[in-house]
Amino acid sequence: MIKTLSSKIVYKNNWMSVREDEIERPSGAVGIYGVVDKPDCAVIIAVDEGKIHLVQQYRYTVQQRCWELPQGAWESNPDADHLELAKGELREETGLDAGLMTYLGKQYIAYGFLNQTCHIYLAGQLSYIGNCLDLEEEDLITQSFELSMFEQMIINGEIKDNVTIAAYGLAKLKNVV
Repeated sequence: MIKTLSSKIVYKNNWMSVREDEIERPSGAVGIYGVVDKPDCAVIIAVDEGKIHLVQQYRYTVQQRCWELPQGAWESNPDADHLELAKGELREETGLDAGLMTYLGKQYIAYGFLNQTCHIYLAGQLSYIGNCLDLEEEDLITQSFELSMFEQMIINGEIKDNVTIAAYGLAKLKNVV
């Protein structure tokens, strides 16, 4: 097991912090490990009448607009209940309220450097109540797609978001979509 010898935050903003840990491996070799700390997030597979609701926004890190499932974290409330987080993110990004939320499980996004857990929900019995976008989401659009078209978008590489693909894969394997 790797032993932590020391830990220091080397960068912090409202959404994340990065720490550098000095470690000792079982062999006795000393090294460093960079860890990104982020609060848990939720991803929502919102399906109604054979259609799945996606959002598209500009992702600065890859310099392009991307389609993905509604998802996010509440940095201002990192300990929020993940069901409330999922309901809130769905409303915020799509304007949809779900009469039914089914928890499918949790996954790590990139546990080689990031400790964030992503909670996966299937949302049904949807009704539109109006969205309320954050400042960072001012360019966000939402659209529904036939499930077959969504799957083809994944196959064609139009959807590249690993959270979206992994969450949908889990739902598909559980036979809930």
